Amino acid sequence: MSASDAGLNVIGLVSGGKDSFFSLLHCQANGHRIVALANLHPERSSMPATLDGTSSSPSPAAAPTASVAASLVPVLDPAGKVHSPDQDESPATTSPDHPSGPLANEAAPRQDEDESDLNSFMYQTVGHQVVPLYSEATGIPLYRRAITGRATQSGKEYSHYRRPTSSVTEAGAGPAPSPDNKEVGSGTQGSGQNSGHGAPGAELEEDETESMMPLLMRVKEEHPEANAICAGAILSTYQRTRVESVATRLGLTPLAYLWKFPVLPAPASLDPALGSDAQLLDDMAVAGLEARIIKVASGGLDESFLWTNVTSTAGKARLAKAMRRFGTAETGAIIGEGGEFETLVVDGPPSLFKKRIVVDEKDQKVVREEGGTAWLSLRNARLESKDILENDSKPDIRIPDLLDPRFVGVLDTLLSPQTSEGTLSDQTYGDKQDIPSSLDLQRLKIAMSTLHEWGFVSDKPATIEQETQDLVEKIRQRLQETSLSPSAIISATILLRHMADFPTVNRIYSSLFDAPNPPSRVTISCGDVLSVTTKGSIAISLTVHTALQPGQRQGLHVQSRSYWAPANIGPYSQAITIPVMSLASAESLNDSTSSTGTLLVSIAGQIPLVPATMSLPAVPPNGSNLELQLTLSLQHLWRIGIEMGVCWWTSAVAFFPASSSGEDMDLKVRLTARAWQRAHVAEDEDDGEEEDDDEDDGPDLWDRRYNPAYTTFASADEGGRKKGPSLPDRSVLSPTVPKGVVPPVFVAEVNELPRSASVEWHAHWGVAHAPEGAVKVTRDVLKAGSSATKCEENNQERQFFVSHVIISSNIETSGSSAPSEVVVVQTIVAER
Repeated sequence: MSASDAGLNVIGLVSGGKDSFFSLLHCQANGHRIVALANLHPERSSMPATLDGTSSSPSPAAAPTASVAASLVPVLDPAGKVHSPDQDESPATTSPDHPSGPLANEAAPRQDEDESDLNSFMYQTVGHQVVPLYSEATGIPLYRRAITGRATQSGKEYSHYRRPTSSVTEAGAGPAPSPDNKEVGSGTQGSGQNSGHGAPGAELEEDETESMMPLLMRVKEEHPEANAICAGAILSTYQRTRVESVATRLGLTPLAYLWKFPVLPAPASLDPALGSDAQLLDDMAVAGLEARIIKVASGGLDESFLWTNVTSTAGKARLAKAMRRFGTAETGAIIGEGGEFETLVVDGPPSLFKKRIVVDEKDQKVVREEGGTAWLSLRNARLESKDILENDSKPDIRIPDLLDPRFVGVLDTLLSPQTSEGTLSDQTYGDKQDIPSSLDLQRLKIAMSTLHEWGFVSDKPATIEQETQDLVEKIRQRLQETSLSPSAIISATILLRHMADFPTVNRIYSSLFDAPNPPSRVTISCGDVLSVTTKGSIAISLTVHTALQPGQRQGLHVQSRSYWAPANIGPYSQAITIPVMSLASAESLNDSTSSTGTLLVSIAGQIPLVPATMSLPAVPPNGSNLELQLTLSLQHLWRIGIEMGVCWWTSAVAFFPASSSGEDMDLKVRLTARAWQRAHVAEDEDDGEEEDDDEDDGPDLWDRRYNPAYTTFASADEGGRKKGPSLPDRSVLSPTVPKGVVPPVFVAEVNELPRSASVEWHAHWGVAHAPEGAVKVTRDVLKAGSSATKCEENNQERQFFVSHVIISSNIETSGSSAPSEVVVVQTIVAER
């Protein structure tokens, strides 16, 4: 039985906030077991932290005797054992500054420590005095440790490597990154450039993220069965990447079931006054979670919102009315993702909460800080028993639908009888004079001298381990010879003779990358066809950028399980982006000061794994699920593309394992074309449907512009509905491109695919953040025997499509009245 079938044993990272506990409820809903809770709290000067995940024991004079409520909480004693303090201890003695009493092995905080909030970007610390009660409230052991260090890395991505500040190398050279490196923070691999904090030769201060390591190591010692960790990240890449860094180093599977939750399929019925961005709060309410606001830090919220129940009907409405002016579903303002407010969970469904936490109003003290920030200092928090009925044991946890509405339409199209619809090859494109050969090369610099393809094959047959080590060493040597770091690699294609060799290859290949955002990757098995390239069992092709500047390479590497898209556990990112302007010759960039920001996006191959389980969809007993696998993997490509801002694909390919017959392969070709075309036309159809719905049921134009219930700082026509980036966005196409054009799509039959998947989608390039009219698409038909191509076989004439995708980006240069224009051209040749 696989781990996903048997369920995981999860350590829950909890701060007291709603997101961490709701994520735990989703763990339970997915069949996992919560074996321990872990919490990091502000460091206290009177309570030095030890190295084993516990807190040093105070002297009797340093702390009063614990109260009954606190003494029953399982904690770690100085010896590292889990226990409940002896109930024969004197239970009633309390401290005026901390009436509930500290835990038996913690010193009481000083009043000035209790009246401040750490304001950490990584950890919620307000309300930490109540956290010890969660152990008894849930019946799950709680482990705590003080936060040490500070946020030494301010970028979204995180690298745990540390080195002396005196070790500074040229940008782009050297394999080991610095944690303060701006390139690392922006997703660059191993640049080796150091920001220079601290005295020369001194080691950099450890980031506060590393406080999780000893805490979780200690939890694993006490719970060796633990094999996963859960966090409540929703839209924060900053938090998610740091938890993933620690989890993967400890061999724990990271779980983030709330990741991108606000943009996942929502129920058909939504309250238009609240909008889809409040759906998460609705789901929490239905599940029985009660979360109170204990901190506000936004101009839209004042201290009157403190202790508001965000899952109550009144609380949601009041919060939505105040916060909808500051964001939409994607920004997460209504759910507090931008730090607008923080919450404390005081109750939940019986599956998790056996008791509720109560804090009387007289014990809630408002603490005011600068900038309108206010929070509650809570005293005398206590536990109350709950009446739990037998049918209350299982909460109602809504799991988002597997497919977005767009891809429900794609699947319906594939399952419906095929009609005599036009094929992709029937489409007309721009005129022949638009082909790049007629472009004025004096005005447009078509410079691809910075983007190269490197190929590596084995010299002689050997074991797969020896062959892979040989190729990895060749790659290292080539990088060293060209003074490049692994960050120069944008994407990789790995061809294997046998897919069974993939785990061995993956392990050795991963040693190339020791920093965030490794290259995107496609892996396929070619069988004996690989003999055309090599006598060995592996070939690696790399796309390498030889002139990247600091901060230009960005990436997306989600390693947590979620409902959004498959986790990439291992040495490859979901996507890597580079600016179009970076492809120009070095000379033309010397005076570059700005760019329109058009990006090229390289996305990893996508197989149809169910994101929450990382397994393939179940196959019906009497049939196949090829249509579902085609649709699901295409949705993965789309979701990643939208996340990266992709507005147009240059082209794509669908890989299929070897077919049993020509008819079977022909069916796959037809299904691929239908899925690809339906995904591209769905946007226009969905927009039309949405407009009709708005006219019938939604707020009218006056409401959207003037009614505070619907107005936002987003565009007026978004109203209360979720509206994200458009893919495809036809506004980026040149006016010369006919309406309805769809990028070329290809089908390739290979031997095997990873995980025995039925299909793997791969987009060649995505175009992101392009201005209107920046993309041209041209097409011409060349006959065999022409000057461009000469292919004749059996005296039969053959025709070839030649497509060009032309992407332009402006670069403003100093001392020049007009910007230079960099043009990238992708040429695609296919037989008709």
